[in-house]
Amino acid sequence: MEQALQEERAAPLKEARILGVRVHRVGMDEALRQLECLIQREEPGLVITADANAVLIALEDAEFRALMERAALVTPDGFGLLWAGRRLGQPFPERVSGVDMVEHLTRLSHEKGYRLYLLGAAPGVAERAAQNLLQRYPNAQIVGVQHGYFSETDEPAILAQIAAARPQVLLVGMGMPRQEKWAWRHREQLGVPVMIGVGGSFDVYAGVVKRAPQWLQRIGCEWLWRLMQDPRKIKKVRNLPRFAWRVLRNKHLQESAG
Repeated sequence: MEQALQEERAAPLKEARILGVRVHRVGMDEALRQLECLIQREEPGLVITADANAVLIALEDAEFRALMERAALVTPDGFGLLWAGRRLGQPFPERVSGVDMVEHLTRLSHEKGYRLYLLGAAPGVAERAAQNLLQRYPNAQIVGVQHGYFSETDEPAILAQIAAARPQVLLVGMGMPRQEKWAWRHREQLGVPVMIGVGGSFDVYAGVVKRAPQWLQRIGCEWLWRLMQDPRKIKKVRNLPRFAWRVLRNKHLQESAG
């Protein structure tokens, strides 16, 4: 297995440039293989699950854009990004979302003993998410949980707590781009091979938020379901037309230049 992971790591990942922002052209299986390679490497690696909103943030936030370039893996998460990839002639195999990755990693932990740590969400949510995931995957190694509502004063103790637990995967649910910036800023203290921003995934697994039915996910309308459940996400939804306009404008400029 280790030799196979070494060979997989040697193969470069395909990249797309969506409005100049780097996103890897991977499906879920390839993404999970890459994560296992990172675990074997044992060096801090950042993984970003990027949707259309992430691209827009990167265009306006130089620090976050730099992280998109430095990340070990940037997966295509969201219908808007898949649509953009097709329009720009750089199609993605499928959606690779943070919420799905949480379950796949818990399954791999159950099968292979990878050590997971859940950080983020409101008090009590990560604990409930861990309990529910362990019901599905009882042998999963969830070595710690911590809510995301901590102060700067609490931060040193939390960093020490995570480091002492020695997770191989740190799932960070603090919202983008805070979660990615926080993980990368503290990468040396944490010493975790795989750090993934998973947004509101813990709310889903804790049962606080119900995920969209499969048929809505398949037709790319999970965003509508999320908006119906939480109207505060309207700002994120409003970004979709702005993203689409920029993609179409970019494609027109490319065609004109060609």
